[in-house]
Amino acid sequence: MYRVIENKYLKDDMYLMKVEGKFEGKMGQFYMLRAWDNYPLLSRPISICDIDENSITFLYKVFGEGTKILSKLEPNDTIKLEGPYGNGYEKVSGKVALVGGGIGIAPLYLVAKNIKDCDAYLGFRNEAVLEDEFKKVCKDVYVATDNKFVTDMLDVAKYDYILTCGPTPMMKKLVDMTKNTNTKIMVSLENHMACGVGACLVCTCKTKNGNKKTCKDGPVFWGEDVIFND
Repeated sequence: MYRVIENKYLKDDMYLMKVEGKFEGKMGQFYMLRAWDNYPLLSRPISICDIDENSITFLYKVFGEGTKILSKLEPNDTIKLEGPYGNGYEKVSGKVALVGGGIGIAPLYLVAKNIKDCDAYLGFRNEAVLEDEFKKVCKDVYVATDNKFVTDMLDVAKYDYILTCGPTPMMKKLVDMTKNTNTKIMVSLENHMACGVGACLVCTCKTKNGNKKTCKDGPVFWGEDVIFND
C-alpha cells in the first residue's frame, strides 16, 4: 500500500493524483489502481502521467464507481498500485508532435519530458487542463476547446513522428492523415482492460498481424498496424 500525497480536482471531472513511493515506469505504461476491498471487482488501469524519484502521478477522469472512489481519496489515505504494465511509446527523434484528446493527454506529459523539442496538440470537449504544465516541457503547445477538433490544427507532414492518445475516432483520423506521407505514428489504445497482464482477453484489439492484447502487447502500437472499426 502507498500513501496519497495529493488528489486534486482540475476540471471536467478530471483529477490529478500524486502517490508517494519509488516507482518504475516508462512513457506510455500504466498501473492498476485500487482503493477498495471487494467492490468494484476490478482494479482500474491508469496511465503514468509523471514519475520522479519519490512519487508517481496519475491524471484520471471519473467514469464509473472505481474512479469515483479514487476521486474521494485525500492526502495520507492509502492506495494499492500494481505495475508498471504494458509496452509504451518508443523514444524517437526528429520533429515530434504529441496529440492528445481529453483524458488521453495523460501519458503524453511524461513523453514530453523525455522527448526534447516536441510540440503538443491538446483537445478538450470543454476547458483545457495541464496546459501550463505542457508549455514548460514542450516547444509549442496548441489547444482546441469547446468541441473543436484538435486534428484541424495539425499539419502532419511537418513532423517525422506523431505520438497520440485519446478517442478512437481522433486516432483513426490521424492515422488516415499520415497516409501518403513520411510521417510515422504511434497510437495508445484505450480499450477496456480487466486484468492488465493479458490473461483475460477483454482488451483484445485487431491488428494486421492478428489479434493482440492491448494491455500486454500495447497499449501503444504503430498506427499503420492497427485495424480500426468503422
